[in-house]
Amino acid sequence: MTLTHERSETASASSNDAKSPKTDAAARRPWRHRISRFDQNASPYFYISPFFLLFGLVGLFPLLYTVWVAVHEWDLLKGQGEFIGAGNFVEILGDPMFWNSIFNTLSIFLLSAIPQLAVALVIAYLLDRGLRAPTFWRMSVLIPFVVTPVAVAIIFSSIFNEADGLANNLLNLIGIADQEWKHNTALSHLAIAVMVNFRWTGYNALILLAAMQAVPRDLYESAALDGAGAARRFFSITIPTIRPTLIFVIITATIGGLQIFAEPRLFDVSTAGGIGGSDRQFQTTVLFLWELAFFRRDLGEASAVAILLFLLIVGIGVINFLISRRISTGDAPKSRVARRRARTAAAAAAATAAAGTTIATTTEENAR
Repeated sequence: MTLTHERSETASASSNDAKSPKTDAAARRPWRHRISRFDQNASPYFYISPFFLLFGLVGLFPLLYTVWVAVHEWDLLKGQGEFIGAGNFVEILGDPMFWNSIFNTLSIFLLSAIPQLAVALVIAYLLDRGLRAPTFWRMSVLIPFVVTPVAVAIIFSSIFNEADGLANNLLNLIGIADQEWKHNTALSHLAIAVMVNFRWTGYNALILLAAMQAVPRDLYESAALDGAGAARRFFSITIPTIRPTLIFVIITATIGGLQIFAEPRLFDVSTAGGIGGSDRQFQTTVLFLWELAFFRRDLGEASAVAILLFLLIVGIGVINFLISRRISTGDAPKSRVARRRARTAAAAAAATAAAGTTIATTTEENAR
């Protein structure tokens, strides 16, 4: 009995010694597993954290600080004044010059953005068709974007000079009198829109070209075999396929068009200090903001204008996004007549299919 008891104790002791390393390994494994899972879940956030830190420093903080300045009286030299709440916003909304700048901004934006995007689409489509020396044409399209805005403004200010500019000289050749490009509101908007289109059309064309080159060529070949022409392939294949890029270009063009500053600022510097014409006939909202901040030294009202312009850009950007998405996907709401015709066609197709099935069944039974 004693010998048997000693053997059992020895066996149990050896088994405990054998299990102890496995037990320690099992105890350490959850700790390492937890660290591994934490690293797997947290690493992506650490990788993207520099962007959010930089955005918070140069993007979010200035935006919030602008709101803080907008609710105070704030002189450019004296600094912060007393809290006035929405007083700056009320003052700006009651200022006719603000609404004049809004009208000028929207007018120049429409005259520049719509032709710019249309021409960019056409240029991108032509470059995608396999022209000879494609690199030369792509670089040529991008050259106006490389030119600095100051140089572009000087060139076009000379072209639209009312005394001896190239534009008036060309008009005189066909019997049209000299035009007041820098004093007439509509003509000044048109001239500035030409400047904007000159710089940004090629840039947008290359972005759209990159999207078009990603479209599978099999789609075009199948459509061509089915008899679809070039225009039908463009509107039925190209436009819907490049929808995300098209929306991106439209939104960026909207943001840039509503924040236009350099072109109207440099278009006629000799008149009224470059604030948008002698009668502010082409003063944009950003130019009005600049005048408030650095001519009148009222940073409070200038910040209020910045907030209102931000809301305007967001609103128009959302509208452009919804319209462009609906147009490019072709999911515009159908009229009542179109829906009725679609239902009728579907019912006729179902009836035809049912009749065909019935005839086939009857023929098979007769054959039996």
